[in-house]
Amino acid sequence: MKPYNRIGFGVILFIATLTTSIGQVRIDVPVTNILNGTELTVVKNILYTDTDKWEPGGTSPSIWSISGAYFTHTSLPGVSLPASILQWQLESIGGVPAPFRSQDVLPGFQWFSTSPKNWYEPHSAAGHFIPGNVAFEFKISAEAFLSHSFVPGEYSLTVAQNYGSTSPIGSMSPDNVQIIIVIPTTITLEWISNNTSRYHEVTSLNSYRSPGNYQFSLGTTEITNSVDFTFWARAISSSIQFTSSSGATGSRSPSLIKLGSTNPKIITSSVSTIWKNYTPINPFTAVAGNRNTFELLFSISKDDFQEYFFEAGTYTLQMLYDARSTDHTSSASQNMDVTMEVHPLSEIIIPGSGQTVNFKFNSPQQYSQGQSKVVPGQIKLSNNEDFELYVKSGTNFFTKSGVQSDVASNILQIGIDGASANVPLNVVPQKIISNGNPVLDEELNIKYTIPAHQAQGLISKEKTTYSIDVIYSFTAL
Repeated sequence: MKPYNRIGFGVILFIATLTTSIGQVRIDVPVTNILNGTELTVVKNILYTDTDKWEPGGTSPSIWSISGAYFTHTSLPGVSLPASILQWQLESIGGVPAPFRSQDVLPGFQWFSTSPKNWYEPHSAAGHFIPGNVAFEFKISAEAFLSHSFVPGEYSLTVAQNYGSTSPIGSMSPDNVQIIIVIPTTITLEWISNNTSRYHEVTSLNSYRSPGNYQFSLGTTEITNSVDFTFWARAISSSIQFTSSSGATGSRSPSLIKLGSTNPKIITSSVSTIWKNYTPINPFTAVAGNRNTFELLFSISKDDFQEYFFEAGTYTLQMLYDARSTDHTSSASQNMDVTMEVHPLSEIIIPGSGQTVNFKFNSPQQYSQGQSKVVPGQIKLSNNEDFELYVKSGTNFFTKSGVQSDVASNILQIGIDGASANVPLNVVPQKIISNGNPVLDEELNIKYTIPAHQAQGLISKEKTTYSIDVIYSFTAL
């Protein structure tokens, strides 16, 4: 029996899977570029080469998108940015800035498309460079920031290049590169008008006579944002501080004022010390340029404006605004001091029908008993300070035919109908209202009297027409 050796053959099967290498380049966009609309430039290593020569024939290296013509948001379907928003150009290879030879061509800034674009054009294959990182300069222009809406998150686009593993020398890696633009979550406020304060003046009584609510602008508000937000507001203090023109102090309720806007997204609602959402239905979204602009308004009903904001002085209210992202991740607040100054305003109107008061002496009784005349509504009075009303004559004597007579002005007494005191007319102002409170368009019935003893003194005077000017004036208390 022959001995034998059993030889076993083992077959080992190697299954090789061909994989295509892929790299990643992240371009972080700073908040300031988005908010201020300023150009961003950044240099990033996009490829690596371990050789120093171009492919045979001097083939130009190129790059193209294999994922479409848009940077797509990685977590929000339907949100994208056009590939043209990111421009690029070769910056260096192996740390040496391009171009590398005098006859080579360095293309200008381009953007990714689905068609190959040369990022360098060597004059011949004889050209060489230093091995190492292939760096591109990336740029997002100021115009691009102002023309597009940047929603927070990551935007991705994948590109391929022709000097990869399938090329004759396979000199650059990786084959594919995922370009990611990273937009931070941010929300800020910029106050264009008067920054954190607003000053408003009321300089006419007609402001109180106009129909409808009284409104004034708080200026333009500009909110730069990359997320949707709602606009909130409240009064910091529980009262509107008031200082009168005479130095007296007081307060008003903030609820007398309503906050609103020319923008339909913002509702009009009374001011409170409790936070209130003024955009409960339509939040502001991230729009082109990432800037939302609107005008804020204060409005006061006509009745409240006349009753609570008529007195001359300064009315001050501190407001606090807050822009809150709808995803509750960020917010930004801003104070505003609102000052409304009501100037001292006064007016005396005598209608045309009340500008002449006639006394006729045609009978003995008129001389013996004197006369009184009341002119209803002869004076319409408006004054937004505590006041005194005075009356005086232009001269000490009546005139006849434009010439001074010997009839003294003090034969005529003037007062408010129903008041206890009438004062003799004199060139020195005489008080007919003391401690008057602010009034708007109050009509006064004026009483004119020639007492019996003064009337009797007219018997000896020439029978003709005598006249004198009566002047009314205010004095503030």
